[in-house]
Amino acid sequence: MRKLVLQMQISVDGFVAGPNGELDWVFRSTDETTAAWIVERLWQAGVHIMGRRTFGDMASHWPTSSEPYAAPMNEIPKVVFTEKGFARSQQAGPANAGSWEEATVVRGHLENGIVGLKQQSGKEILAHGGAGFAQALAILDLVDEYRLIVHPVALGRGLPLFSQLSKPLDLELLSSTVFESGSVAQVYGRA
Repeated sequence: MRKLVLQMQISVDGFVAGPNGELDWVFRSTDETTAAWIVERLWQAGVHIMGRRTFGDMASHWPTSSEPYAAPMNEIPKVVFTEKGFARSQQAGPANAGSWEEATVVRGHLENGIVGLKQQSGKEILAHGGAGFAQALAILDLVDEYRLIVHPVALGRGLPLFSQLSKPLDLELLSSTVFESGSVAQVYGRA
């Protein structure tokens, strides 16, 4: 059985995006050491999972990107979760788009799809969010490991990760890595 890892950028006050989805604050405190840490973790994945909207955003960006994250984002298979359906026209078309065009689409209840993926053999499942997708994974208690890159910024308001939990989520700190920029990667497992 493989584990599900949620890797998210987060502010010190617990937001994964600003009130209107703003992410500019992430880039102000991402340096080469942070990027290297993220890329190393991306390569540990056997599959990238995400919701429909995040997939659309990523599929239009990564196939033509020369950023350090592009190779693992483009080469590792994708699974898209959607309740509303998914038009193949939303997928990427440029060179390097193979794993985007071949993405598996899972319709229906998120929990059933995740349980099925976890039962397969292979490397870890790496979840990418949007806030809604990440919140749903946390609410359903499907995440085995949280990799939170905490940025040295307080947003005051925005899209929270854990605000909709029905009960406390007890976690155990597995590792903490401080980057030159002041960001900190906090890795938590189930307590």
